[in-house]
Parts: sequence; C-alpha cells; structure tokens
Amino acid sequence: MLALLLALAPLPYVEGPAPARSIPHEALPTLELRLPGLVRANYLSNGHLEAAHLVVQVPKEASSQSLLRLAQRAVEVALAARPSLREVDLSFYPEPYLGPQSFPLFTASVPQERTREFLALKEPSGYDRLWLNPGLVSKRLPEPVLEDRPRLEGPEAYRAKEKAEQLRASRLGYRGGAIYHGDPRWPYAALTFDDAPHPLFAPLLLDTLKRLGLKATFFVIGRNAEAYPYFVRDMVAQGHELGNHTYHHLRLPALPEEAIREEIEACNQVLLRLTGQTPRYFRPPGGRYSPAVLRIASELGLTTVFWTDDPGDYAGLPPGVLEARLSAHLRPGGIVLLHDNVGASLQVLPAFARLAKERGLRLGPVSQLPLAKR
Repeated sequence: MLALLLALAPLPYVEGPAPARSIPHEALPTLELRLPGLVRANYLSNGHLEAAHLVVQVPKEASSQSLLRLAQRAVEVALAARPSLREVDLSFYPEPYLGPQSFPLFTASVPQERTREFLALKEPSGYDRLWLNPGLVSKRLPEPVLEDRPRLEGPEAYRAKEKAEQLRASRLGYRGGAIYHGDPRWPYAALTFDDAPHPLFAPLLLDTLKRLGLKATFFVIGRNAEAYPYFVRDMVAQGHELGNHTYHHLRLPALPEEAIREEIEACNQVLLRLTGQTPRYFRPPGGRYSPAVLRIASELGLTTVFWTDDPGDYAGLPPGVLEARLSAHLRPGGIVLLHDNVGASLQVLPAFARLAKERGLRLGPVSQLPLAKR
C-alpha cells in the first residue's frame, strides 16, 4: 500500500490546504514577467526580506536540462523586474497546470547571494537548493482538510466519553499519547506551524523567527518536504523542531488502518531521510482523529499534539483580527496553532512575540512545553 501511495502522489501539496468549503484567498502582489508558461509570479516581504515565488507550467516531456535553462531565465527576469528581491523560489508543473493538487516536476530556491552560482550551473546537479521530480505518475487526490478544532470521528458513545476525557486533559495537559495543553503553572507556550514548507512563505517565516529569536515546531507534510527539501534542512539548521503531519494531508479517520499507518510512516521516512532524525510529535490533519489514529501514532513512537489557540489564520483574516484572537487565548501552557503559508501571520508575529514577553511568557517548541502530571 505504501508503494501505491507513493506512486500515486510522490510530490507535494504546495499551495496550502484545498478547503472543502470556500474561504477568502489572500491577495498577494504580483510581478508582470515575460516568461514562457508563467502561471503566476507573487512576491511578499516580511519587512526585512523580500521573496518571490514563480509558478510555471512546462511540457511533461521537458528534459532536466531545459528545465534548468528555463529556471535560470526565470530568476534573471524576476530580479530584473524587481531588484529588491532577496530570494526567488520556483515551482515548475506539467502542463496544463491543474491547481493546488498538481505535482511539480522541478523546484529551486535561489537566495540573492547564490544567484551567480545558480546561473552558472551547466547541469541540474551540484546545487543543494534544487529538486527534480523522480518521474513518478501524478494523480488527483481527495481534498485535504483545514485545521480548525480537534474532532473525534467514531461511535456516538465513544465521542461522549472522549469529549469528557478531552476536557479533563485540556486542564491537566498530557494523557497517554496525546498533548492537549501544557502545565499552566509554567510561563511557557508552544508555538507551532502546520502544513510546512511553502515555497514563498518558508524563507520569510524563517527569517522572521530568526529576527525575533524564536524557535517553533513545524508540522510538516511529507510531500511538501519531498519537493522542497532545502527548506526542511533550513528549519533544522536554524534550531526548529519538525513534527509529522502525514504524507498527503488527508482526513485519516476515513482511511483503513493500514493506510493510516502508511500515511504517518511515509512522512516519518521522508523527514528521517532529509534530516537524519525521526520526529517525536504528530498532528492529524484538520485535527480529525479516532481511537485508531491515536493508537497507530503511539505505536509508531509519536506523541499526538493538539492545540489550545487556533486563531483561524487560514481564513484570510485581517492582521488586526488575527492579533486580537491570538492575544485573547495566549496563556501559560498554551499551544498556538498557525500556518506557514499566511501573510497575516507573518505581519502579527512581532507584535505577538512582544505581547508574550510583556505577559512574562516564553514561546518555543513543543519539546520544551512543561507537562502537568496526571
């Protein structure tokens, strides 16, 4: 089954969740570029670093050499159009581009200081921020789900019991293989980001966290990590923690137990291959879980991590609303849920970090969250 899943969709879901319901889409500034096959070119700044992400459709039979030449041309025209860019990130998809459920053939990240090195490449190798699709067949997958609140899926009698246990655990923090809340007696809150890495937002978010002196836990989608391995390595190099968010970001309770296990295990294997480390923590996509999901994650050596503070940044909220929601729920022992592909979250992070400091709270990864004993 694992081989089948990897063959169907070995590559990433890069545009963020494809919601089952309509949500506002964040308007991003665009570049007008003369480039064959250009689908869109967006750029964004965190106030210090400005990055662009170009989505390009290319012939399915394009050679690796032709993809490299087009990539070099794309970097040149992007920098010529906007010299203030400090990084250009590329995602090339087979034509016709079908949207977020498509899978790239080629990706690259080109920081300004490495532009000359990238443009001098003769072969698509020897550059650690470039990835080539191994050529597996891409298929459409079921729609992923958004994180909003933890939801148990199962028999009514079990749901009632689990709801009571979840309320108890939300006060005590840890129960068995799941964390709902840290110890409220300690001035610490966990900072977590789901759905990483995104090719436009990852460099901006990492730069922002570095400037703020913050470490976080990133719950990584395996296929995103597969196509953008350099951003995963950047996270580890900068001292952040990686968690498992499954390989395809699917609703797990609807899957057979074998498929649940393989979704979690496949993401573990990708992260182990890229970083040499197996993650300790797991977050089910959308917060959807069942007794089987919790049990299988535990059997694979993972602690399931939920959250106390979900401001709904994925819904395209204005920064002021997002900041107010974060402020209202920030507390000792809390677990903050944000996403790595939301511009408003980038904007409010500095103010949120200041607020935490004013309240005497330290923000950091899940592994440092003190847990109350039951």
